[in-house]
Amino acid sequence: MGKKGKKEKKGKGADKTAAKMEKKVSKRSKREEEDLEALIAEFQNLDAKKTQIVETTCPPPAPRLNATLSAHPEKDELILFGGEFFNGKKTYLYNDLFFYNIKKNSWVKSDIPNPPPPRCSHQAVVVPQGGGQLWVFGGEFASPNGEQFYHYKDLWVLHLATHTWENIKDFIYYNDVHAFSLDTFSWSRLTPSGSAPSPRSACQMTATPDGAGVIIYGGYSKVRVKKDVEKGSIHSDMFLLKRDEKWSWSRLSPSGSKPPPRSGFSLAVGPAGRAVLFGGVCDEEEEESLEGDFYNDLYLYDTVKNRWFPGLLRGTKSEKKKRRRGKKVEDEGAERKDEEEEAAARGPTEVIKEVVTEDGTVMTIKEVIPGSASAPTPEPCPRSSAMATVRQGKLYLYGGMFEVGDRQFTLSDFYCLDLHKMDQWEVLVEMDPKTQEWLEESESEDEEEEEEEPRGAEGEEEEEEDDSEDDEGKGLLSIFDVFCNKCFLCCLEITFDESVTLFLLLFPVLHTF
Repeated sequence: MGKKGKKEKKGKGADKTAAKMEKKVSKRSKREEEDLEALIAEFQNLDAKKTQIVETTCPPPAPRLNATLSAHPEKDELILFGGEFFNGKKTYLYNDLFFYNIKKNSWVKSDIPNPPPPRCSHQAVVVPQGGGQLWVFGGEFASPNGEQFYHYKDLWVLHLATHTWENIKDFIYYNDVHAFSLDTFSWSRLTPSGSAPSPRSACQMTATPDGAGVIIYGGYSKVRVKKDVEKGSIHSDMFLLKRDEKWSWSRLSPSGSKPPPRSGFSLAVGPAGRAVLFGGVCDEEEEESLEGDFYNDLYLYDTVKNRWFPGLLRGTKSEKKKRRRGKKVEDEGAERKDEEEEAAARGPTEVIKEVVTEDGTVMTIKEVIPGSASAPTPEPCPRSSAMATVRQGKLYLYGGMFEVGDRQFTLSDFYCLDLHKMDQWEVLVEMDPKTQEWLEESESEDEEEEEEEPRGAEGEEEEEEDDSEDDEGKGLLSIFDVFCNKCFLCCLEITFDESVTLFLLLFPVLHTF
């Protein structure tokens, strides 16, 4: 019995040792992905030299696994792409393309310029649009020795009618309009006349006071500035979608003090036909960097007068009396008008704050306060993507985010502002962003390495490897490019990340609107 237990213990120790070694190899492979990127680039350079489509009858494809086999949407053909093969010493990755004719029982190899780089374990789906399309997403590339791996997150489409590959740069923008009936619970696509907004994401909208139309403002899109180089563009235009007898678009040119260009702002429907805009971010994109200014300013848009004006806080009652001593205000409307005119006349005030977090990160926060010279009062910090709504004349603002370098701070604070009084923000839930934990890649890995090391099968300690390079951790922040579909009329923005986009490609019949 004793010998048997000892053997079992040795077996468990060997399993733990093997698992630990496998983990170290995997971690080291992750750091070596840059080497694989260079190898992939070499394959792409070779493929880029192809200038013509060459199709040749051929024997069946070489042995492989983890390729994709798809049925042509219009012909009696099957389409095989990619895959891998291992001969015991070397791993081979493929990006070749084959067509199998079902009736003739024959294979054709199609060499098309600029295909996706070699890969396996990718996903593919065919759709009938445009004469037939084969969509390919993601997959894996491995080094010849099979110890390094690179995981793709790119998207490609093979246009079957023209036999051309196209690399989709992970974003598709729409400007279509859909309406959802609350009576029949069904969707319908609208075809408004007039000039519609350009395709975009992250635009905001508000209903007109009479309920007969929708106002669309701002948004974001990327434009190609040169081959294979895109640059973000922030939109600050405004449109009205209105229904008389038929739906139609018209462009608005509001007067007043307009908000500076930005994206990620919050918009809510306020009282008296006014829309309330808060915060946002203005990004400055270079080829190798992205910097931005976050805002916490407030603007109001009068949908009746088609006019913007900054939302200035008046302060408490005593402060207002002191500021207006000796001046007679006849009514609330006159007072509001005076303040709007003063706001338009005064220039914005820029306030720069520096905050040091517990881990030593220095946050430089720039606030642009339009025409305000009053003493600092509790207010939301600059941010984008906050949640905003209005109830009984009060604006409620929750959460959002801002960035410092590669670090992102996600907020959970909660504020309220009386839009009738416009005196000061009320803090409902406080949050100090300096206390938010931010995980560095090296921190989690080092903690695991500090755990007790398993002993070998013979009871001797393992020889530790020099893993000093593991300390070179960087902030772990996964930022996914997204596909955005804006359903204007119903105020519904649908944003799919990569995994869900893949799901929609695999089951396109489910994505009907």
